[in-house]
Amino acid sequence: MNRTKFLSAENAALLVRSGDTIAVSGNGAGMTAAEAILAALETRFLATGEPRDLTLVHSLGLGDRDQRGTNRLAHEGMLRKIVASHFTWSGRIQQLIREEKIEAYSFPAGVVQHLLREIGAGRPGLITHSGLGTFVDPRQDAGRCNQRSMETLVELVRFDGREYLRYKPFKIDVAIVRGTYADARGNISPEEEAVDLDIHTMALAAHNSGGIVLAQVRQVLEPGALNPRSIRVPGIMVDAVVADNRQELFYDAPYDATISGSRRAHLGRLTTELPKKLERRIIAQRAAMELKRNASLNFGFGMPGGIFGVIAGQEIADDLWISVEQGAHNGRMLDDTLFGAARNPEVILPSIEQFDYYSGGGIDQTFLGMGEADARGNVNVSHLAGNLVGPGGFIEIAQNAKQVVFCGTFDAQGSEVAFEDGRLRIVKPGKIQKFVQAVERITFSADYARQHGQEVLYVTERCVFRLDPEGLRLIEIAPGVEIERDILPFMAFRPIIGDLKKMDLAAFQ
Repeated sequence: MNRTKFLSAENAALLVRSGDTIAVSGNGAGMTAAEAILAALETRFLATGEPRDLTLVHSLGLGDRDQRGTNRLAHEGMLRKIVASHFTWSGRIQQLIREEKIEAYSFPAGVVQHLLREIGAGRPGLITHSGLGTFVDPRQDAGRCNQRSMETLVELVRFDGREYLRYKPFKIDVAIVRGTYADARGNISPEEEAVDLDIHTMALAAHNSGGIVLAQVRQVLEPGALNPRSIRVPGIMVDAVVADNRQELFYDAPYDATISGSRRAHLGRLTTELPKKLERRIIAQRAAMELKRNASLNFGFGMPGGIFGVIAGQEIADDLWISVEQGAHNGRMLDDTLFGAARNPEVILPSIEQFDYYSGGGIDQTFLGMGEADARGNVNVSHLAGNLVGPGGFIEIAQNAKQVVFCGTFDAQGSEVAFEDGRLRIVKPGKIQKFVQAVERITFSADYARQHGQEVLYVTERCVFRLDPEGLRLIEIAPGVEIERDILPFMAFRPIIGDLKKMDLAAFQ
């Protein structure tokens, strides 16, 4: 007997009730986003005022910084609470949080995914070290992101003399996920998507909570048409399927078999270019000097994406093993709004399995962005200039890699530099200091890193720092840069200075 219904997006949206907790799949610029269902929910609310008071759960950021993705749910009254890891793609939700219109809790992306798995398995929440010493630790903010957020969703526990965090379970009423194909029995395959993400985990959590699973696909096929190994969500867990033949791989981008992994493109040397902006190019080239052959590598969103161009230009990809939290391994990694996908990927894992690998310490090196850093060596990327960005996968990755290389400009907002006659010249300093006395929130705990013996560098276009037991140590300066003129006046603290040398000129070519 087939229990799955095949509905229009409008009729599927009618199944969501006021007060429901909904988990939605997706990443960045439309990857695995059930956009037709989200749009139908928005249209219904604007027309009728229903459904109201929703709790939204998602692991990775989703939207176009304008109207699509989770922006569609960002209406006062429609949304009551959000539990998520990343908010950059939804300026509307960020505004609701700033204005205290909704409750907001931010947890690491892997924590959200693993918690959903624990909910689906009927276990008593997620017990993990991920988040210790950061803003999600209950000794700090417990992941609460504004004054309106009063619940305690995480607690400190101890086992065998060690500290852990327990993230508490809650019911999922609706999962809204996406694949490429469904068959007539409701089985869902994401075989032509850029990544799989956590669609099975979300469906599991909703189904075993007594909730419903709504799946959007591009096309419905006959029973038996799908390869059993390509099915991620079995039809027994799926309540309704919405077929949208306008579904795209990314926002405004057609399906591409060389990104889903079913075909291989011929990639020229210059397919990925070096960053055009001087500061980003210097940082990418200096950070790339830390690359270790045969190491297990991870790259974060933003500034580190420029390193992909260095790898392509030097033709060293075959000597590296690269992965990103979305589950893609190797190939030619995409950057900017398409970060998380790759052309000619060698492996595509479900994101939750990728986070298992990260959380367990599988990474040798990670290259991550840096919003601000302080005298202790703590880094903040989650709360910047009064705005909630969220950590994404940053916390699990930064806590567990053997070497962490933070990549970021020395200062921000209006900074200009030039490289002339073999010397870096500071044309104009930025208005915002990024090396502060104490970060606004701790997304990377330097004390945790010291306790676990991690090697940590902070690479900027102007200089390089290293995490020492006593604090941040300045170890390299760019040619032409003077410490007393170009560095210390633009920091809120005096770093340890010693073992100082010039940055390699190759970083400035």
